[in-house]
Amino acid sequence: MIQSMTGFGKSITQLPSKKVTVEIKSLNSKNLDVNARIPSQYREKELQLRNTISKSLTRGKVDFSLFVEVTGEETTASVNRGVVRNYMQQLKSIVDGDETELLKMAVRMPDAVTTEREEIDESEFKAIEAAVIEALEEINQFRTDEGEALEKDLKLRVNNIEALLQEVLRIDPERVEAVKERLRKGVADLKENVDENRFEQELVYYIEKFDITEEKVRLENHLAYFNESINSQDSNGRKLGFISQEMGREINTIGSKSNYAPMQQLVVQMKDELEKIKEQLLNVL
Repeated sequence: MIQSMTGFGKSITQLPSKKVTVEIKSLNSKNLDVNARIPSQYREKELQLRNTISKSLTRGKVDFSLFVEVTGEETTASVNRGVVRNYMQQLKSIVDGDETELLKMAVRMPDAVTTEREEIDESEFKAIEAAVIEALEEINQFRTDEGEALEKDLKLRVNNIEALLQEVLRIDPERVEAVKERLRKGVADLKENVDENRFEQELVYYIEKFDITEEKVRLENHLAYFNESINSQDSNGRKLGFISQEMGREINTIGSKSNYAPMQQLVVQMKDELEKIKEQLLNVL
């Protein structure tokens, strides 16, 4: 079972005087990279929240956002009346304006509103943690659902490569005969008498150099190992990536040895399927 690194999770929790919204979004990345947006009063808990996220999401570029909206009458902000009056007097000395308009300008000035630092209530933070865990469960389910679609596509590509390999093996005898005929014609064009026995020995040596039996066996093993790994309990995109690299080596070697246009065309199709596999694996956890 594989998982995608792309996902989204959201949780909303209503506290007595606050509304807590947690959003977690992830994209593909080689390692875990967490970008956190947290209100300043909760910064002291950031490391704890990051640890909670890292235990659940092992890889991916993760954007974590915590929004806290005060819905009750409680507030830690207060108007600094003396500062506001001073601002209004200075503004009056510059321009003769309406008191209401001057007040609107004054409250926008620095230090017009002060905010007392509020200590984090443990019960409130436990509710926030629960919201984070709920969002993580949602994003992991999203990743699993995306992984199912990825798995179907990857298995289709692997089956396509297997079918193309069987077609390569089917036309391999034709290739050998075509190579032999090309060599015989080349010798005939030279209009030279040759030792038939020596020619046959050289022909066998030449054909053996272009034999693809070993590559065929190794590629079949890699395809089987890929399917075995994709069906395992753990999602391991790195492992599948390594296997796909080995598959590419064997396909490239078959292409370089083929020396026969119909087989080379099949190899090109195999390479195309493999490239699609590699593109999809970039998003596998």
